[in-house]
Amino acid sequence: MVMQTFSRRSFLASMGIGTAVLSNKLSSATSPTPLTATPYTGPKLRVALCGLGNYAGYLAIGLQQSAYCKLTGIVTGKPEKAAKWKKEYNLPDSNVYNYDNFDSIADNKDIDLVYIVLPNSMHKEFVIRAAKAGKHVITEKPMAVSVAEAEEMIKACADANVQLAVGYRLHYEPYNMEMKRLGQEKVFGPVRLIETSLGYKVDDPLQWRLRRAMSGGGPLMNLGIYCLQASRYITGEEPVAVTAQFNPPIHPAMFTEVEASITWQLSFPSGAVCNSTSSYNANIDRLYAAADNGFFELAPAISYGPFKGRSSNGVLQFPDINQQAAQMDGIGQVLLQKKTLPSHISGEEGLRDMRIMEAIYAAANTGRKISLL
Repeated sequence: MVMQTFSRRSFLASMGIGTAVLSNKLSSATSPTPLTATPYTGPKLRVALCGLGNYAGYLAIGLQQSAYCKLTGIVTGKPEKAAKWKKEYNLPDSNVYNYDNFDSIADNKDIDLVYIVLPNSMHKEFVIRAAKAGKHVITEKPMAVSVAEAEEMIKACADANVQLAVGYRLHYEPYNMEMKRLGQEKVFGPVRLIETSLGYKVDDPLQWRLRRAMSGGGPLMNLGIYCLQASRYITGEEPVAVTAQFNPPIHPAMFTEVEASITWQLSFPSGAVCNSTSSYNANIDRLYAAADNGFFELAPAISYGPFKGRSSNGVLQFPDINQQAAQMDGIGQVLLQKKTLPSHISGEEGLRDMRIMEAIYAAANTGRKISLL
């Protein structure tokens, strides 16, 4: 198979987004409440997207397919984008904001939640502003660019009595939740080794993800966080130590501020180990777990699918879903019922990932094993 060169945009497009509606085959592991043949006709959670980049487009499609949420507002610094989105999604002028007048969203009763889809360095500011406006908040991953910022965001949301979530879409995706089940329920015995990697080739030297001030780091922050999540939800444990190594870039001139590729090793209390790579040097999307009595794997594993998986028992088959719609349905149901969002998508979960990623960078920079205890 010949691999083509991908940008992030072409990578996302090539992976595709499934448009199948969640079926009754999905268990409560991927949906907070069982879905029935009766369509939901109650009120929907009203969502504003803050930042209208590529991923916001995927979220908008997901919100159109969502049974429990709908797009009612946008926030953008570009008037031409505002006009395009307002027309395409039939949004009133009163629900269109820019970054200067964003705080007036507090007076808008047509918006319940703000989804932050901005560059990483802007997450903290707009999560805190949304919280002070009295809106629930979802922020895309990584939660922030530092542990200190993540802690500020959690406090601001708690002080404002609003809920904060991180966009961990794979917690609503059936293939990945099957990986979680197989690992945590020890279906093939205790997991001993996990290998998980995600990467694509960067071809745009001007993209913001290569600027440390905006991204906070390279592929570890952008892609490696998914690998980190997978190792944690398969084992059901928190890592106790990490070692890591930077890998040389293919095009050094493009990587003067962030790493081009990084590999790390996590040790878990049970003795399980995980080896991961996140990279802008290579196209890879793979998850493999070896247990005492078998294995389970996905490839593609972490992107947008369609996923393919197998275990020692044979091929894994689940519906091909729109991950953004599934995520928003899961969150929407909980918030509409005025319940607490599950811990695996919470701000505290995002903070745990930030702490581990800071330790991975410290290990790579020093060449030392870093304790996480």
